[in-house]
Amino acid sequence: MTQSVRASSEGEPSRVDPRTRSASARVVPSWAEPLVRQASVVVGGPLGRHAVVGRHWFWTPLRVVLLFATLTLAASWLAKSPCLQTYTDEAGAQQLDWRDARQYKTGCYSDTVPLYTAERLDRPGLAGFPYATSWVENPGESDEQVRYMEYPVITGLFQWVNAQTAQAWAAAEWLPSSLPVIVHFDVTAWWLALAWLVTVWALVLLCRGRPWDAALAALFPLVLVHAFTNFDALATATTTAGLLAWARRRPVLAGVLLGVGGAAKLYPLFLLGPLLVLCLRAGRLRDGLRTTAAAVLTWAAVNGPIALLFPAGWSEFFRLNRDRPADPDSIYNVVATFTGWPGFDGALGPGEAPVVLNVVTLLLFGSACAAVAWVALAAPRRPRLAQLCFLVVCAFLLTNKVWSPQYSLWLVPLAVLALPRWRLLLAWMVLDALVWVPRMAFYLGTDRDGLPVQWFLGAVLVRDAVVIGLCVLVLREVWRPEHDVLRADGVEDDPHGGVLDSVPDRFVVRATADPLRRKIAKSATSSAARPHTPTATAWAAQPSPIPAGRSLFTR
Repeated sequence: MTQSVRASSEGEPSRVDPRTRSASARVVPSWAEPLVRQASVVVGGPLGRHAVVGRHWFWTPLRVVLLFATLTLAASWLAKSPCLQTYTDEAGAQQLDWRDARQYKTGCYSDTVPLYTAERLDRPGLAGFPYATSWVENPGESDEQVRYMEYPVITGLFQWVNAQTAQAWAAAEWLPSSLPVIVHFDVTAWWLALAWLVTVWALVLLCRGRPWDAALAALFPLVLVHAFTNFDALATATTTAGLLAWARRRPVLAGVLLGVGGAAKLYPLFLLGPLLVLCLRAGRLRDGLRTTAAAVLTWAAVNGPIALLFPAGWSEFFRLNRDRPADPDSIYNVVATFTGWPGFDGALGPGEAPVVLNVVTLLLFGSACAAVAWVALAAPRRPRLAQLCFLVVCAFLLTNKVWSPQYSLWLVPLAVLALPRWRLLLAWMVLDALVWVPRMAFYLGTDRDGLPVQWFLGAVLVRDAVVIGLCVLVLREVWRPEHDVLRADGVEDDPHGGVLDSVPDRFVVRATADPLRRKIAKSATSSAARPHTPTATAWAAQPSPIPAGRSLFTR
């Protein structure tokens, strides 16, 4: 259980900056989280029981966490920098140095670099405009295919604008420059870094009394490895900002932001399902429908012009996702590789879509969403919005035929909101980030001293198992709300729920919910007799948690 901070002497009122959260609502990580408590020893130990909090004129939790995120993003750029080196070829021309599989040996691979030429973004002006520009892949072969930009509209236009900026920058003689592809990466990384900072900013505001939980999204290895691997920070920014708008009771703005996110990556639209089901249970369906309508209209407004002007180019994203087989890191490929199973569709011919696999993935994801909806309506207490959003996105990743490594970034802000347990989330993020190592070694190939595919697939299995474990823990806290750190004190209902927060239920699956309510009530009664972790007020009456001789923080 967490403790709220009342950093004051016994019998004295708390002193806290009125511009910050109230002292009684703030959680101190060095008191509530064993991991932070242990780590704080190197700087003098946990926060003192007489420490004054919220008084510094500049270093608010928001600014500190944004500083953490900035440092992590800088380290992430440095990790990608080996892929931005150049050499001079025999003709005296400067070339990007990806010789001898440098991108895999150093682990610096980023999609931004090869897509610059692969998506014809290196063409000047409108000659390289995505969705209008096409090329022939594998010409003259049985799998010949006319190709277009393969990303959703906002992500495709984002790449094109960055490419044009890079070309203009490289053409300006008075600016420091390099190869256009390197400038393109740097420009893209700049905007992706800002997008992740928006993600962290919104997450801090969503965390309310637990702003330091957002440090998980600011500091830890998944961001370090994948912030610049692809363009997913665009979607995490709009999605987290959309959740913040919903929490601030701005349903139309929330829908607009989710619709923009859905035009960058599809997954933000999945969050509309949990939102609608919870609104149904709370009798606030009108607000959920307003958000959904705003999201759909925004998505249509962004996609409509491109779909009308360039229908073949616009539909490339959907065609590619329909026709592509199971990716190396999907559970279907893992099973096929380890067992010799030929897959649902067997051997596919050139250009043949895996129809059965597509149907299976759709049915599995639909079944998982139906199960989450049942949980939302049958749980003894209405689940928090973030919990259901996390479960739905996990269900998509686990059942989908594609789990690109950077997709794990989608889960980071949702996990922080749904399951703010530092040790668990840190362990998951470290493990997920480490999957990058055998992935790069597999792509390197055994002929270059890489690893066989079994190492990579084994790491994928462990990652999937850990994500399933996180889902189980979230479900446990849904069925047993007393284990939810945000609800354990009996004060909070759903700090991210917006119009759903503290609203009584109107529609519940009673046949299942009533027996569970009785069981949980009995459990809560028995647990009431057990000692609870003390609040900060109670803590102040106990001996100091700081060993004698250790310094105390005052800010």
